[in-house]
Amino acid sequence: MRFFKIALERGIEVLALEKQLEIIKRGTVEIVPENELVDKLKLSIEKGKPLTIKLGLDPTAPDIHLGHTVVLHKLRQFQDLGHQVVLILGDFTARIGDPTGKSETRKQLTEEQVLTNAKTYERQIFKILDRAKTRVVFNSQWLAPLNFVQVIELAAKYTLARMLERDDFNKRFKENLPISIHELFYPLMQGYDSVALEADVELGGTDQKFNLLMGRTLQKEYGQDQQVALMMPILEGLDGVQKMSKSLGNYIGIDEPPREMYGKTMSLPDEMMLRYFELVTPVSLEDLRSIEAGLKEGKLHPRDVKMRLAREIVTQYHGQAEAKAAEEEFKRMFQQKDLPDEIPDFKLTKDMLENGEIWLPKLIMLAKMASSTSEARRLIQQGGVKADGVKIDDPNININPSSGMIIQVGKRKFVRIIK
Repeated sequence: MRFFKIALERGIEVLALEKQLEIIKRGTVEIVPENELVDKLKLSIEKGKPLTIKLGLDPTAPDIHLGHTVVLHKLRQFQDLGHQVVLILGDFTARIGDPTGKSETRKQLTEEQVLTNAKTYERQIFKILDRAKTRVVFNSQWLAPLNFVQVIELAAKYTLARMLERDDFNKRFKENLPISIHELFYPLMQGYDSVALEADVELGGTDQKFNLLMGRTLQKEYGQDQQVALMMPILEGLDGVQKMSKSLGNYIGIDEPPREMYGKTMSLPDEMMLRYFELVTPVSLEDLRSIEAGLKEGKLHPRDVKMRLAREIVTQYHGQAEAKAAEEEFKRMFQQKDLPDEIPDFKLTKDMLENGEIWLPKLIMLAKMASSTSEARRLIQQGGVKADGVKIDDPNININPSSGMIIQVGKRKFVRIIK
């Protein structure tokens, strides 16, 4: 509220509006409709009343990665502007699972699974959001009490034809793939969340546009002012091409160790640095512009900029001391070619050996440095495996590792053999 009070006292409504819009539009792909957002902000400043900003998250998995944090950083920006953030943990909608982008019906989660995941989400989310300025609610609070008459009334406010306009449903319908009736209720339930909260703005990724616009539709049907839908981009992973995903292995998990997080960031393509600064760090717009100009004019070296990006990301989740330690270790490993301070041991037992030797891909798999011997063979052929600092490129080699030998896979995976 202090932001609004100061704006009113100083008579700087227009300046305040322009500043808010500049921050809100940072990294944003689409605002539907933008003129309504401007009107809402004007009224908010005039009356000294914050907007209600909604984000719904279904806790369908136990942890989150940087790609999930893009909308969280936008929420934090709204908080810093003085607005009220409401975070919906969709314990009810998660039992269906968002059908967005899915070619088949999701497996329904149990209530226990959802609640367990929700606890993990809360712990991770508040590494970005201000807990004191965040209202956390579960959508079972208003969805569970609905009786069947009310559910029918809700369903009557939208047509099947419009529901089938949705890309994923439309594709499955044309390909004669099953669409369960309960999946059609997912967008209705998410939209009803906006009615229950009387949301002014709802955030989501570009893939959530249908769901966000459903909120506008239902609010109008229930006689409310319609929310503004604000869509953020889908973050590319470490390959700079594909969407960040755990299944693709191109992700940075926000609970990963500082050394791993720092090293992964340093593997990012140079052309992705500014995008990551903009979407997943709290650096100011002024800083962002200065970095961009420095790179363009050659005053900043891309390596130094990427190291700052890595520091910013690690600091966000582990603190400055851990970020500094991770950076120092990275410099030792990759600039001075030293080994990391801590290398996990791998106990090599006699039953793993044959005539005192072991096939190297098997050793790599047993040490959990690759998921299979096929992957290990590929890594060896690509030149990504070393034994005591010596590169090995023969995937058929059998070795008799001595106790204390260091096996390295890629840039960041190490084990010390113990016999």
